Amino acid sequence: MAKLFNFIIILACSLLLITANCKKFSRKPKNHPKYNFRRQKLSHLHFYFHDRVTGKDPTAFEVASASVTKKSATYFGSVAVMDDPLTVGPNPRSKEVGRAQGIYSAASRNEIGLLMVMNYVFTQGKFNGSTISVLGRNAVLSAIREMPIVGGSGVFRFAHGYAQAKTHTFDLKTGDAVVEYNVYVFHY
Repeated sequence: MAKLFNFIIILACSLLLITANCKKFSRKPKNHPKYNFRRQKLSHLHFYFHDRVTGKDPTAFEVASASVTKKSATYFGSVAVMDDPLTVGPNPRSKEVGRAQGIYSAASRNEIGLLMVMNYVFTQGKFNGSTISVLGRNAVLSAIREMPIVGGSGVFRFAHGYAQAKTHTFDLKTGDAVVEYNVYVFHY
């Protein structure tokens, strides 16, 4: 027993010495010349999200459902993939500034509540080529919903903030919707 204990102590000390001589796995980064980490900017973005699930050119498709989905009043278990246009105005023919790409899933059995996993991919202006990533709950029947911004790319690296959604129009027959978004995002 004493030999085993001594062996474990020697092994642990050896591993500590080896680890101490290795290059560090992580280090505190020096200030990157491209980013001034002391100066966060707050940007407010305003656009409209057009989710079309019917018609000649749908932008969202159901890709999976559970056996209970058709019987559920909340569509529980339904999963859809989307590539929805983002425009400056509520009219679908207004100027497109990007796309909302991702998935949403009916994740509540008691109310219509969606799990939203999406990227706003900007295709115009100073944010062209940049993205904002959103991950959160969308209780679609609430007047105003908030979803957290969990990251981004390009201009929006290190992004955090929130996206506020407000239904502009919703067609009960087709399920098509236009949603107004006010996005408040901190970035460098």
